[in-house]
Amino acid sequence: MNELMTTLGHSSSLVGYLLIDMAVAILLLGGIRYTMGFIGKVDTKDELAKKDNFAYGISMAGGVAAMGIALSGAITGELAGSYAVELMGMLIYGVAALIMIKAGRYIHDKFALPDFHKHQQILQRNTSVGIVDAASVIATAIVVRAALIWVEGMDLSTFIALASAWIVSQIMLVIITRLFEWQYARNSGVSFQATLEEGQIALAIRYCGYLISTAMSVTAASYFISYDPQNVWVGITQWAVMSVILMISLTLLTMLAKLIVLWGINRREEVEDQQNVGIATIELTTSFSIALLLMALMT
Repeated sequence: MNELMTTLGHSSSLVGYLLIDMAVAILLLGGIRYTMGFIGKVDTKDELAKKDNFAYGISMAGGVAAMGIALSGAITGELAGSYAVELMGMLIYGVAALIMIKAGRYIHDKFALPDFHKHQQILQRNTSVGIVDAASVIATAIVVRAALIWVEGMDLSTFIALASAWIVSQIMLVIITRLFEWQYARNSGVSFQATLEEGQIALAIRYCGYLISTAMSVTAASYFISYDPQNVWVGITQWAVMSVILMISLTLLTMLAKLIVLWGINRREEVEDQQNVGIATIELTTSFSIALLLMALMT
């Protein structure tokens, strides 16, 4: 009987933390829509329900998924020690995650894909750009989640570490975009960004695989580094170096896996010339699978 009462008391405590976490999460998830509308000066109801703008819906879906991914790294439950601490942590980390996700979208627009106005393309129903936008914020959120799990406390060094990890992720995502762009131009003689503007969905899907798997390799790098508030810069430097090593490893392993999975199929011709969405999706899932296995191996 005593064990039963202890279990019930423990369960009621967990329910309290669950209610706090879910309330904050739902509030912030709802805030994604209104934040997007406010920043983009768009009536989200009009775009989603009246104009049936699929590209905008996909972009917003990416934002909602990104916030959910990031918030999962802020939950500590009973480790917080009290409901008040958990509530404060979820709110602070949640707002920080929202800011980093929005800033990541800005960096991707201005530095990764600067040749066209992404927001304008999405409002013009360019589905390929909507897909890429969703993938970019999800990739940022994956790293933000890893950083939230990595750090401890809520002091200045914590937020320096979070900001530094975010900067590392953005640099890596810009690098992988430049490499992807260079490879595509070498194969086709056409600009990758110009092709996205034309609405090439298969190419957008393939690119999404590169973005998300790169973010996962950056996450895997965090498993090697212990958080030390006294030596934050040392930890971030180690994280950056490991990220590069794992990104190179991921690239090589993914190339091998795609060669085997799609043996006998001209992937370049199918995706770039014939716009084969099926082949592009297989490439995306292969990249994701290898990155997931790499993460599991590193834990």
